[in-house]
Amino acid sequence: WKQDAPELNLRRVDPMGRVYFVDHITRTTTWQRPTQESVRNYEEWQHQRSQLQGAMQQFNQRFIFGVRQFDPLGPLPHGWEKRTDTNGRVYFVHHTTRMTQWEDPRTQGSPLPEGWEMRFTVDGIPYFVDHNRRTTTYIDPRTGKSSLENGPQITYVRDFKAKVQYFRFWCQVCTLHTLNPSFKIVQRCNRFQFCIHQMMSFHPQDLRRRLWIIFPGEEGLDYGGVAREWFFLLSHEVLNPMYCLFEYAGKDNYCLQINPASYINPDHLKYFKFIGRFIAMALFHGKFIDTGFSLPFYKRILNKPLALKDLESIDPEFYNSLIWIKDNNLEECGLEMYFSVDKEILGEVTTHELKPDGGNVLVTEENKEEYIRLVAEWRLSRGVEEQTQAFFEGFNEVLPQQYLQYFDAKELEVMLCGMQEIDLVDWQRHTIYRHYARSSKQILWFWQFVKEMDNEKRMRLLQFVTGTCRLPMGGFADLMGSNGPQKFCIEKVGKENWLPRSHTCFNRLDLPPYKSYEQLKEKLMFAIEETEGFGQE
Repeated sequence: WKQDAPELNLRRVDPMGRVYFVDHITRTTTWQRPTQESVRNYEEWQHQRSQLQGAMQQFNQRFIFGVRQFDPLGPLPHGWEKRTDTNGRVYFVHHTTRMTQWEDPRTQGSPLPEGWEMRFTVDGIPYFVDHNRRTTTYIDPRTGKSSLENGPQITYVRDFKAKVQYFRFWCQVCTLHTLNPSFKIVQRCNRFQFCIHQMMSFHPQDLRRRLWIIFPGEEGLDYGGVAREWFFLLSHEVLNPMYCLFEYAGKDNYCLQINPASYINPDHLKYFKFIGRFIAMALFHGKFIDTGFSLPFYKRILNKPLALKDLESIDPEFYNSLIWIKDNNLEECGLEMYFSVDKEILGEVTTHELKPDGGNVLVTEENKEEYIRLVAEWRLSRGVEEQTQAFFEGFNEVLPQQYLQYFDAKELEVMLCGMQEIDLVDWQRHTIYRHYARSSKQILWFWQFVKEMDNEKRMRLLQFVTGTCRLPMGGFADLMGSNGPQKFCIEKVGKENWLPRSHTCFNRLDLPPYKSYEQLKEKLMFAIEETEGFGQE
């Protein structure tokens, strides 16, 4: 029996040596150690869920009957079923493949126009948001048919948080009945090669399961925090430009793009497939990576078309030169250009023709629009089609791109990389204390210490406590723990000669009752500068 485990919750060990707990009341098992508080919260959730399911069952019977009376799209294809979740949102089940999705299979394959998004009312009625005109309508822009006649007008809201919640719900649906963890052992040394071998040996669906990261020789148990650090550390390694798989987008732009010289490694396509799986896993499991990509690369992940304007974010000089060509008369300027460009890879200069026999086709006022389009497409791709295809082959195995279609490039960047700027006021506002008060001298010293730090050291302190130095879109209010939202916590633990400890799965800092500000500063600096690994004190 575990010391703080509630009655009728039994601690057991499986053949792999992993500890799990059995609840004989509900006849369920869990990896997480139960406490009195967690059991009480679970019982309250079960009670509310049963009430809600009963109400929803009655509602769904009426709603489904009504839909059968008027459904402009007709019956569902064979093997498909229409259901409604506890929040009233409609989703679709494909019993043949045992998959679920938000998209109606009757309209699947016909993507929404650029800038459009499909959402659902509280009654599960689909409506469509036109972000171009900032309007909403019940009329499907693909079919011209309305999902609801004379429905109430819906106010336009560009709600990023709601998009993330819908995406997270889909991810949870995909992980149902997959309690067993995917990863069991991970090495700190030689992570890249070890993880490639391990991840590529798994079936893609296994990578959607709950992660359980173990660093050999470390005592830390992964309830979320160890996995956060693993994603952050591995991304720092696999996306390192020194491997020649990626490169910086420009001289002053440290966003990453695929390196056209990656072919010097004969296994580079295998690596890109692995990285595709890894990035999809980060999005699926809600973890942050260390380094972000260029804006055009995010648009490729979202399967959105690239435009000339996208070139400005990675090569402003090249973009400005194309704009100059567009705005000026080439014949009056006396410029002689052809439909070909020179490219240099590893010191070797080659000529790329933008169209068949482009080296002999002169750019004129009549065809310069075509030249600008072709040269912009070349600059945004630059011969990395094979690498890109391998990346998305791995990516779509874990997370089909269509499930990200409602996000734009900036939103995807925040989902994948989080926010780097730390707002001290927001941090203080969303911090809780245990055995300390807001007015305790150690707490006042702590915030004085954070205030004196620059943003880089604040990020390192945040990583020491939470496992990552990035913040979600909502800032500290949206920090996640092992069981959902978990605020930053400072707890009074230990003696004054102890070092601080952190519990990354719970975003908790154990801060001993130091006697002076200098002592607190010395101990915290040592902790965040020197500590690596889990299970250390």
